[in-house]
Amino acid sequence: MSSFTGVLLLGLFFNTYLYGLVTYQFMVYFNAKFNDAIRVIVATLFVIDTLHSAVAVYAGWEVCVTNYANPASLAFVSWTIPFTACATAVAAILTQSFLGHRVWILTKNTVFVVVIGVLSILGFIFGIYAGIRSGIIREVAHFAPLKPIVICWLGFQTSADLLITFILSFVLSRSRTGFRKTDTIINRLIRGAIQTGFFTSIFALADLFSFVLHGETNLYAMFAYPIGRIYTNTLLDTLNARIELKLMNTSIMDVDEETTNAFRMQTQSQTAARQTLHSIHISKETVTRKSPEECSLEIFNGEEDIYAGNKV
Repeated sequence: MSSFTGVLLLGLFFNTYLYGLVTYQFMVYFNAKFNDAIRVIVATLFVIDTLHSAVAVYAGWEVCVTNYANPASLAFVSWTIPFTACATAVAAILTQSFLGHRVWILTKNTVFVVVIGVLSILGFIFGIYAGIRSGIIREVAHFAPLKPIVICWLGFQTSADLLITFILSFVLSRSRTGFRKTDTIINRLIRGAIQTGFFTSIFALADLFSFVLHGETNLYAMFAYPIGRIYTNTLLDTLNARIELKLMNTSIMDVDEETTNAFRMQTQSQTAARQTLHSIHISKETVTRKSPEECSLEIFNGEEDIYAGNKV
């Protein structure tokens, strides 16, 4: 039962946790009041994630409560699995479209954008087809014809993610200027680009291999449910990073100002010290030019002046 119910529950728990992160980032994004044309896409993704997370909870209820005394039900998939495939495919193509647009802005390379677009569209088509076919077949023992479709779906989807990650990381890394403020911001963008394809690719490949190698279990569902939330978190993290970058830019400017002021104070101190040493050296030369009697008299008077000053 652990290979059916246990792994499914793990995937649902992780999916619920990621949905909490999606909700938080969604609130941060809309409270920031960005004037973006992508707000409609963000809202659409949030609605899909909310609906999919509710479906995931229902899937757990159906397996663990409704069919608790009916182990034979594990031999069939309910409508929640086809819905998961379709929802994930929609989330993937929406996120990849936005990131592909970012690649176009940074590179102006038509070839890159066309390749990313083709991979994304193919992944979307095979993802929708895989969901529909799984709902038609339903019986897990007859899922063998579905494997090539799932391979194409997750293969194209992962290829698009990795290509976007590589292009963004490469272009941004070449944009380093050597100035700390600019390089710090670019490093943050590179980190976001790597996160964009890294986590989604890991879960997509895990979903692919678990379905191909252990399709008779629910192991693939543990990775299939959270993929859509990872895509949405990726998109929202990229959008909300502008807040962090703005604060980072301000803090770097403050540090640079403090460093400049400290340097100025140090320079002024060194200049004052050189002037003091210079004046002492001049007074010493003036003293040596006088007779011993005059020197003795001036030293004595100087000591009296010092003590008098202390008393005052």
